[in-house]
Amino acid sequence: MKIAIVSNMVPFIYGGAEFLADSLKDKLIEYGHESQVIRLPFKWDPPDELIKNMMAVRLTKLENVDKVIALKFPAYYIEHPNKTLWLLHQFRQVYDLWGTEYQSVPDNEYGNQIKNSIIQADNHYLGQLEGRIYTNSKVVSDRLYKHNHIKSEILYPPLMDSEKFFASEYGDYIFYPSRVSHYKRQHLAIEAMRYTKSPVKLVIAGKGDTKADEEFLKKIIEDYTLQDKVTYLDTFITQEHKAELFSKCLGCIYIPYDEDSYGYVTLEAFHSEKPVISCLDSGGTDVVVKDGQTGFMLNSDPELIAEAMDKLYYDKKKAQEMGKNGLQLIGELGISWDNVIGRLLK
Repeated sequence: MKIAIVSNMVPFIYGGAEFLADSLKDKLIEYGHESQVIRLPFKWDPPDELIKNMMAVRLTKLENVDKVIALKFPAYYIEHPNKTLWLLHQFRQVYDLWGTEYQSVPDNEYGNQIKNSIIQADNHYLGQLEGRIYTNSKVVSDRLYKHNHIKSEILYPPLMDSEKFFASEYGDYIFYPSRVSHYKRQHLAIEAMRYTKSPVKLVIAGKGDTKADEEFLKKIIEDYTLQDKVTYLDTFITQEHKAELFSKCLGCIYIPYDEDSYGYVTLEAFHSEKPVISCLDSGGTDVVVKDGQTGFMLNSDPELIAEAMDKLYYDKKKAQEMGKNGLQLIGELGISWDNVIGRLLK
């Protein structure tokens, strides 16, 4: 079968969604299908670009394709008679992020017209797919039902290359690998380092969504005089390099704001048998991060995060135990490619 995975991306930005699309393509090929990822360029600023993007997707036709698996807004508007949606997220800025600091559409007459257009289009086109909609987390399923009254099934995404990740030691640093943006809240992890009492260190790795995101982290490291405690690798790191850093770290921190799913970072940490620090307002991370069992779930307070870091440093045996519990939990949740491929193609 010829299967097109349809998503969208901002050129030169590569994150978890892009990695999932590539992983799904490779796995479909491994399972005997022909598969390609079709990425449609996406721009949300200024806001009227959103409507243009939506129209462009509707005008796009895919010939010589047996099945489409769509992933994100607005790519999921593409027309095809055999389409399944594995929803990673809608355009959250007009849903749960409306009225927060993360809202990017203005709250005025024009902005509300754009907001209503997106909601109406989601209601119509996603409503046509009911029964063929999967999501990557309970958070996304709950949002879809709350805002659009559309039901879906949860289908947890696994790692592409879990065999690369392993534990070699439990060192002296907490690792935070992720693309850098304000809502990933690397700045909060840095602020926590002001309050640690142990010699624990923090290593952050990832390119920023913008240069300003990277400069902001560098500035607060300098402002708080944390150069000896915080290392920021402001570059794209290979999977091999990431696996090496995971193998030697003490634990992982992943504290985004209201994330759609548990994120690849948590799976990478647990396949490396390392505990994860996350926050109660981090969204889908609570599926795998269980407080005191596989890591720590905390209020998004830098002093509490610092305390958790210190606990890991002073009790590395407990850190190892929680990391192993995390790996076991992944298996219990059935997070595997056999499950994903079987359900998407049924």
